[in-house]
Amino acid sequence: MKKTLMRTSLATVLSAVLAGTAWAQAKPTTVAELAQYTGADRQQVLLEGAKDEGEVVLYTSMPKEDVAALSSVFEEKTGIKIKLWRASSEQITQRVVTEARGNRYDVDIIENSVPSLLAIKRENLLQEVHTPAQENVIPEAVPEHRQWTDSTFDAFVMAYNTDQVKKEDLPKSYEDFLDPKWKGKLGAEANDQVWFNMLLQELGQKEGVELFEKIVATNGISMRKGHSLLTNLVASGEVPLAMTVYNYSPPQLKDQGAKIDWFLLQPTVAQFRGVAMPRNVPHPHAALLSYDFMLSDEAQNILVDRYN
Repeated sequence: MKKTLMRTSLATVLSAVLAGTAWAQAKPTTVAELAQYTGADRQQVLLEGAKDEGEVVLYTSMPKEDVAALSSVFEEKTGIKIKLWRASSEQITQRVVTEARGNRYDVDIIENSVPSLLAIKRENLLQEVHTPAQENVIPEAVPEHRQWTDSTFDAFVMAYNTDQVKKEDLPKSYEDFLDPKWKGKLGAEANDQVWFNMLLQELGQKEGVELFEKIVATNGISMRKGHSLLTNLVASGEVPLAMTVYNYSPPQLKDQGAKIDWFLLQPTVAQFRGVAMPRNVPHPHAALLSYDFMLSDEAQNILVDRYN
């Protein structure tokens, strides 16, 4: 009797284990299941599904030259066409939220600044994603909620027109902007609240606000919308010195012969950019395929090579 019971118990356990294994490897049937599928055939499942879908729609604020470099490699590797909509971080947030409220779901992948992704997350529009590609980045780049993964970061630097500002006259601290020689020469991006808030954390809330109030009262700060626009205005000389441009822009223009250079003031502020997948996407396989690519060493090396 005991042996029979033993055999029955072992058979039951074995059956349960096999059933569990079969269940774990079951092919995903929903977007959520697909986004968290980690079976050994994950790459094959994504590639086959993506080929049927044919394209992936990307919303990004990344420089168009960077997007072009990444897209050409991705399309060659997968045969999947990237349809691009490029705009400012704020415009992307607005469009994603507006489309969702109208039950319109066009975007597959969002590449944007983390503050903008956080705003979209608050609308409950992002999908939790589990992928082996997240092992390619530092643990801190994968939030616990996994509704985006940090892929790159932008450092805010100062840019100046080399015809209008001499290198030896550059400020050594933010207090130096109180010098009357900077009157009418300063500019900043109008939506860089993250930069300003983080700066105040280092300077001190009260002290930092008072300092910038004095700078504005003494010399003014021209507020422009768009980091690329602001950088180009520095290159043209319309804005002799900009306080908030992304680190990659001045070197690109300088290499093209523009009269522009850059420098840092302490404290230096940077913000992460991330890649995210909405809950409702028209091309989920292609979306996840591009998600993995954005986090790959290959994609990272393409971006590194562009700035070295």
